[in-house]
Amino acid sequence: MTLMEMRGITKTFPGVIANDSVSFDLQPGEIHALVGENGAGKTTLMKILYGLYRPDAGSILINGKPVNISGPKDAIAKGIGMVHQHFMLVPVFSVLENIILGEENGVVLDLETPRRRITELMRKNGLELDLNAVVENLSVGMQQRVEIIKVLYRGATILVFDEPTAVLTPQEVKELFHTFEELKQQGTGVVFITHKLDEVLSVADRITVLRRGRVVQSMAREGVTKSQIAELMVGKPVLLKVENPAPRSNDTILEVSGLSYTNHAGTQMLKNISFRVQSGEIFGIAGVEGNGQSELVRAISEKTRLDSGRILLAGKDIVGLDVRSRREAGIAHIPEDRQRYGLIMPFSLADNLVLGRHHRAPFVTRGGMIRRAAIREFAVQSIRDYDVRTPSESVPALALSGGNQQKAIIAREMAWQPALLLACQPTRGVDIGATEFIYRRLVEAKMTGKAVLLVSADLDEIMALSDRIGVLYRGELIAVLDTRATTKEAVGNYMLGASDHEAAKN
Repeated sequence: MTLMEMRGITKTFPGVIANDSVSFDLQPGEIHALVGENGAGKTTLMKILYGLYRPDAGSILINGKPVNISGPKDAIAKGIGMVHQHFMLVPVFSVLENIILGEENGVVLDLETPRRRITELMRKNGLELDLNAVVENLSVGMQQRVEIIKVLYRGATILVFDEPTAVLTPQEVKELFHTFEELKQQGTGVVFITHKLDEVLSVADRITVLRRGRVVQSMAREGVTKSQIAELMVGKPVLLKVENPAPRSNDTILEVSGLSYTNHAGTQMLKNISFRVQSGEIFGIAGVEGNGQSELVRAISEKTRLDSGRILLAGKDIVGLDVRSRREAGIAHIPEDRQRYGLIMPFSLADNLVLGRHHRAPFVTRGGMIRRAAIREFAVQSIRDYDVRTPSESVPALALSGGNQQKAIIAREMAWQPALLLACQPTRGVDIGATEFIYRRLVEAKMTGKAVLLVSADLDEIMALSDRIGVLYRGELIAVLDTRATTKEAVGNYMLGASDHEAAKN
């Protein structure tokens, strides 16, 4: 009997058909991958299954029986659990408290009964956890384990994972996929939403591709290639590998020396960091998120009260310079959060494309008057050069998709031929087509002699683009590796804090 079936699901938002008569099913003991570009309707479909949205049309069946899911609590009662990309945990609570949260009964809280049950669940699924540990002290991979145990504790037989490997190390991904196999053996069904096609082909039993709210194809994994899936997702052939020649220059553009920084809470976030980035080189910063990456980029891109250290741009100390002065000295910055730091969302696309240069010719006259024609001309050319999909240059930035917002930022930052490009999470939340485009542009920047500092939580991205890799762990740069002489597994070990000897064994 089919574990779960969604028939003819339709969901519309103002001006958008998110799901257009979508049918999708899940068998017991099956891993069913749900893939598609951003905006294809994957997450909307699963939010309907989990009760976060109500469909405009269609039906849902659990074990062959029609059900009405009025909200998440109703979904949980029907055996549906969802592990979100951004975890739903209380950081200051213990693992045990997070798992049983919402399940308490009575005035006196009985912890021993759930503790025994949870311990058995962990043993059965190979998910070791310290139930007394405080969640905020756990690694990302361990926090994800808490989320999985939490839904299993509530009796879920249908598990939905939304981009579960986005911030995991290779070792943590292997552990997660082992858990998937354990769940399969128990008859649990897993829906796996991801943009990482290697992972799809590694673990999925079936693959369903959505494009523009519709099912394009549903197929068994056997015999399917990455290229075929990508073409179904995008609607045209996609080049999945970008050629990345070895660097050709050894002129130092960025030199960071003895950099240390303590935040306002008194926590030392950066500890004596030193490295160089050369012209014509992509230097990747790898690490599990929260190990000092954001603080490092902020120290380079804006004036920061450092404990110690120097930052040299083409030999000039920039520590005392403000943001505008650093930009004019040759720094361009693709920020990690495009909407918070990269764009002014209500402003037009044209105005966003000249931000940072809006006060200079040719966009203003000598008397300081804005030259709208020059801004429009520049915007139209940038939109054309960077394939920004937009009705016009006058629409607000908030009207664009995430991938097109990212392309607009890259167009702006590359327009002024910077010496150093800070590229932070450059493809986060963008689809496979936009990712390919962004990769090509970063390699082009390198090949035209720019120095690129690439900061990414996606280790595949770091390995594909970087010439050298620096690994941050708890604010320290614990290794600098030649990409062509190392492995993904070795980098992953360093990300977890392994020593040279431990990493070498892998």
